[in-house]
Amino acid sequence: MNTNAKNSGLPFVFSNFAMTADGKIAFASREFVPFGSARDREHMMELRATAEAVMAGARTIETPGVTLGPGGKKFQRLRLRRGLREYNLRVIVSGAGSIDPAAEVFKRRFSPVIVLVCETAPAGRIRQLRGLADEVGIFGRAEVDFQLAFRWLNEKWGVKRLLCEGGGGLHEAVIRAGLLDEMHLTICPNIFGGRTAPTLADGPGFKKLATAERLRLVRMRRVGDELFAVFGRRKSSGF
Repeated sequence: MNTNAKNSGLPFVFSNFAMTADGKIAFASREFVPFGSARDREHMMELRATAEAVMAGARTIETPGVTLGPGGKKFQRLRLRRGLREYNLRVIVSGAGSIDPAAEVFKRRFSPVIVLVCETAPAGRIRQLRGLADEVGIFGRAEVDFQLAFRWLNEKWGVKRLLCEGGGGLHEAVIRAGLLDEMHLTICPNIFGGRTAPTLADGPGFKKLATAERLRLVRMRRVGDELFAVFGRRKSSGF
């Protein structure tokens, strides 16, 4: 099982997304409707069962039914067999601390909920989040400093593998910080269209080809009409 924690103090960071054939992860309205197959859903839970923590952004966890949990007894047993805790930690990222306090993740208390914000988050929001989450970590001035935050997750919470499940803005920020080690991508046989529909790397992005993130295809397989691909960063980028 891959990990960076022993050498760098950072967890091994990997992500998982389902994407349409035209590169979208949701409709232009940004309303998320699951469009992957049952196998894609199973794959998501299998990946969660390899990680100490699952991370998502504020808008993702506000989606109805999202709790970032392990996915039932089958996967809880799998975690225990691997030497992990039965339930994964749940990490929510919102630089401004603008998270719906009624989100279901705060109501389901089966494992700790950790919120990452930056220093400019309003004090009132931080106080509210401290009443909802198990801990609020403050890292970075204008945006979350993921280097510091991820080291803290490793050192304080024992996170050696951290799974990022979006959305696109958080994923792009982790990529831009140079911290994404591996990306799991399910390409689904759908076309959503929409020039403003979200992608798996929303955000400021890179300015030129020379500085853009480069990946290498590690493996790929077809299941029905879906393609399950795994990408890693090129060794020229530090791997």
